[in-house]
Amino acid sequence: MFTNNDINFEALKRKAYNGRWATLEDGIIPLTAADPDFRTAPEIEQGIIEYIKDGYLSYGPFSGLPEFKKSVADHFNQEKHGDFSPENVLAVNSAAQGMYLIASYVLQPGDEAIILDPVDFLFKKSVETAGGKVMLCPVDTITGEIDFEKMISLINPKTKLISICNPHNPLGKVYSKEVLKKVSEIASAHDLWVMSDEIWSDIIYDNRDFHTYSSVSEEAKRKSFTVYGFSKSFGIAGLRIGAILCNDQEILEDFTEKSNFNSTIEGVSTLSQIAGSVALEKAKPWYKEFLNHLQQNRDLAFKLLSNSEIVTPNLPEATFVLFPKIKNGMSSDQFAQHVLQQGKVAIVPGSERWFGKGAEGHIRICFSTSQEILEEGINRIIKSF
Repeated sequence: MFTNNDINFEALKRKAYNGRWATLEDGIIPLTAADPDFRTAPEIEQGIIEYIKDGYLSYGPFSGLPEFKKSVADHFNQEKHGDFSPENVLAVNSAAQGMYLIASYVLQPGDEAIILDPVDFLFKKSVETAGGKVMLCPVDTITGEIDFEKMISLINPKTKLISICNPHNPLGKVYSKEVLKKVSEIASAHDLWVMSDEIWSDIIYDNRDFHTYSSVSEEAKRKSFTVYGFSKSFGIAGLRIGAILCNDQEILEDFTEKSNFNSTIEGVSTLSQIAGSVALEKAKPWYKEFLNHLQQNRDLAFKLLSNSEIVTPNLPEATFVLFPKIKNGMSSDQFAQHVLQQGKVAIVPGSERWFGKGAEGHIRICFSTSQEILEEGINRIIKSF
């Protein structure tokens, strides 16, 4: 199901944008945006077809279809130690939109938000778009550990939000219940909101346990939002479907009102919600096979890069990206340009633009492709030097 023969390269060249097959010259291998090269689960395709067979595509409830909200709540409760009811779920147009809406709800212009460094650029972008000021809390790029002393020192009367990425993109770290409790204690002591981006929480290796943030303590439940999406685990990025979860019903209702998810101004495509719901209810066997394939790819990529002289790879506990450290003194941008020109492989530089100041000196390699493409891509990177 996940071999090279299962990839439709012609379809990818027509449809896979965001720095991938449709945006690059022929002959270049994209190990860039975190998006699978495989077609989505047949159950999802069939679910969409079944839904539109009667020819009706009417308005859904603005906050989300009941079956969508139930499937997301059940998924978190069964797989991530959650304690959510369907009413605790709001359907949104992608996890990225969820992050922006939360920042807009929590922050007034000039308010400060603490984000991890390095971390995906959407954290910074969502805070700044909402008029907030970003404060960077360092994360160890080898261990993934958060510098809690620094986090506490950043807090002042303007601080309103702590944003965490769990599992962490690009480091692949899964934060333990104890670490999340520490975040909740700090947030509670200073009456701060917490946003936990958990879009990667289905792509976890070695049967590691995952705790959704709000499950770790009563404090964590009190002033927190969780963000979830389907693009990583089910390959439906183009459908733009995600969810926000919040245990406090009054807060979520106020959030829904202020985010305009109470009228035709907002609301998510019903087709996209059906795809998400079917993914969680019927496509888990496909997803488990995919996860098994990804773990084999992770191990292969780690082994190939470990034997090279050019980078020191990390072994991610989650996600389908590696974040190796460059050994030869090149900057992240120089390295990525060299590999593109000399090796015909596109990767993401660990530059400030994409991941913050703490990412410099690293590159990010996506491995959600076939073993053959991954091996060829990494060998090209190594041979380009």
